Amino acid sequence: MYENRNRLFVASCVALVTTSMVFSIRGDILDALGADFQLTKEQIGIILSPAFWGFTVSILVGGSLVDWFGMRRLLFLSSFGYIAAVVAILFAPTPDGPVEAFYADPGCLILYGAMLTLGLAQGLVEGVINPLCTTLYPDDKTHRMNVLHAWWPGGLIIGGLAAYVITKIMGLDSADVSAQTTTLGWQIKLSLILIAAVIYAYLIRGQAFPATERVTAGVSTKQMLREAIRPMFLLWWVAMWMTAATELGPNQWVASLITNLTGMSGILILVYTAGIMFVLRFYGGPIAHRFSPMGVLTISSILAGLGLVGLSYVETPGQAFVAATVFGVGTTYFWPFMLGVTSERFPNGGAFLLAIIGATGMLSVAFILPMMGGWYDAEGAAAAFRHVSYFPLILIFIFGGLWLYFKSIGGYRAVNLGEDTKSSHNSGS
Repeated sequence: MYENRNRLFVASCVALVTTSMVFSIRGDILDALGADFQLTKEQIGIILSPAFWGFTVSILVGGSLVDWFGMRRLLFLSSFGYIAAVVAILFAPTPDGPVEAFYADPGCLILYGAMLTLGLAQGLVEGVINPLCTTLYPDDKTHRMNVLHAWWPGGLIIGGLAAYVITKIMGLDSADVSAQTTTLGWQIKLSLILIAAVIYAYLIRGQAFPATERVTAGVSTKQMLREAIRPMFLLWWVAMWMTAATELGPNQWVASLITNLTGMSGILILVYTAGIMFVLRFYGGPIAHRFSPMGVLTISSILAGLGLVGLSYVETPGQAFVAATVFGVGTTYFWPFMLGVTSERFPNGGAFLLAIIGATGMLSVAFILPMMGGWYDAEGAAAAFRHVSYFPLILIFIFGGLWLYFKSIGGYRAVNLGEDTKSSHNSGS
């Protein structure tokens, strides 16, 4: 259909790798960064929040502008954002003592702004690649969305392993490592993001991008906006708050938490769970067709809840790997299935609804991160995991109810683009 389809898809995958490398590397350097800027865990959570607020705003605005501003321009802008944010963090001045007036310290303000810029860049990537993927592969959305988002854990693995190797080479996990070496270590790790950002900017240079699926099909903007107020979509929107908090909240804190709970390198747990997700997401399409998305999401919620509870009680590396395995399998299909079902059940909503779902996920994480930081400070590392486990418990009832609903009306099916879902028997709207 498109001569450069493979190149655009590869560029999308690399852009997503860049986005997730930010997560794994940032998670790995949290303690070192906090030490340099003399921040509490709660203050670190506050500094991380704008990354997700920026992600939220950017994916929503970027997804809405895809049809007018152009996908290539937005992806170039995201690459520039990554570069600018990393450079700002590297050169931010550190305070001379503990930060009491957080918003009065220049270094913390720069750090705050840089995290916001990182989030804006990440949101632009997500806002473009999701509608681009559904446009490039209109007859294979769920599978391709899973393959694309397999590179989210792929980026976590790349960033996590790179951070771990640097830690070992520089001896950053040694008890007698100097403060200067620790600072240089996190700066080198963070700089790796620049490489990935430049690569995907090169891949899209001079490439023609297609119009989105909705525009090509002639679906009006009014019809697109109407999709956002359908009861089924509103329920899906509510579920996205909890799936994102369950998956991404713990993932951002897991390296620090596991290190403190077991004494082992927490980044290895992050890499391990990311590896599970990377492999399983390549089989997401066939699994969805065999068991239905709602059935898969119900089982995923059960496993995610059990994994979180297990992680909250680990005391040894062996226990950590067992609990992380259950959690990793449980969260594997949350994000791609939430997007895939959105594109299949509400195709007339186009990039706009995909942007809403993605933005909701990031907004959820913006709320949960400082909450987890507060639980960490007040109740200990284990409580941070345990409190989040209530979300998958609620999701079991939501996804289980939807699975029973679709089963009662003949089974889940994708809605055709341009079809009036309100009058469709299987629409659930």
